[in-house]
Amino acid sequence: MKNLLILLFLYAGSVLAQETAWKPTHQFTISGQIKKESVITMDSLNSYPLKEIGDIKVTNHLGDFKHKDDKLKGVLLKDILIHSELVANSPKLFSRFYFTCVGSDGYKVVYSWNELFNTEVGDNVYILLEKNGIKADKMPESLQMASMLDFKTGRRFLHNLDKIIVSEVQ
Repeated sequence: MKNLLILLFLYAGSVLAQETAWKPTHQFTISGQIKKESVITMDSLNSYPLKEIGDIKVTNHLGDFKHKDDKLKGVLLKDILIHSELVANSPKLFSRFYFTCVGSDGYKVVYSWNELFNTEVGDNVYILLEKNGIKADKMPESLQMASMLDFKTGRRFLHNLDKIIVSEVQ
């Protein structure tokens, strides 16, 4: 009986954990080592140029196919981040900064300042506002991010973007 109760509690805990893992987001904060924290809402995202991205085949860490998303549209991450002024005495120090993008389930994806603003990768990292013909505010995964040039696309495919933390390597 005791083992049955323990099993029941473990099962209930896993069900509750699954429910909280998919908390949709309709805004995210940008904070950390920037001069002014900001909140980016769906409305403010709609003020940026919306780009047609195409399709993506999402793969896992081994490169195995997981699923395909069609008709992606989104906003470049760097177009949003450019408005966040880094706390740095010189542009030489920008190379020391990185951005941790965090989903509502705690999943984290990291980009360096150089990667986003000094390579082709930065022209291909999007906050998705539409996928498979469905707008972001109507999807359970809501605000998603994709790095279109990654070989293993699922590693940095983020659901429910909740915050971006700007940090400096010490």
